[in-house]
Amino acid sequence: MQDPCQIVRKSFGDKIAEDLRFAVKACVGEENFIDMVPNKSNNYCCGGGGGFLQSGFKEQRLEYGRIKDQQIKATGADYCIAGCHNCHAQIHELSEHYGGHYPVVHFWTILCLALGILGPNERTYLGDDLKEVNVFHPETAM
Repeated sequence: MQDPCQIVRKSFGDKIAEDLRFAVKACVGEENFIDMVPNKSNNYCCGGGGGFLQSGFKEQRLEYGRIKDQQIKATGADYCIAGCHNCHAQIHELSEHYGGHYPVVHFWTILCLALGILGPNERTYLGDDLKEVNVFHPETAM
């Protein structure tokens, strides 16, 4: 679970980080949750926020994000869950750039998947192991 800088470190602190973990664990099961170290208010920034993602300094942004990529790889987790769009875009690019090729999913994707309401066209970032979970095909339902 990536702790987004804006809502965790800059705003609501560890309390919201705990709330995010509660929701993710409820969706994926506590036994499937692997936390990064350090985490919560001390988690490393991914390097995509604050306008950096759109700044045009791609090589600098990717170099800044190297520590985040290493941190994610160290977990051995199958997925990285990102709670913010900038984090998602940056971490996805880090995964490709540094050869991790770990799937990065939006937090809302995991919530919708768990609720059974994730549409078949909303599964772009899921790995093959989850692409067909709870798929509802309205054309075949009657």
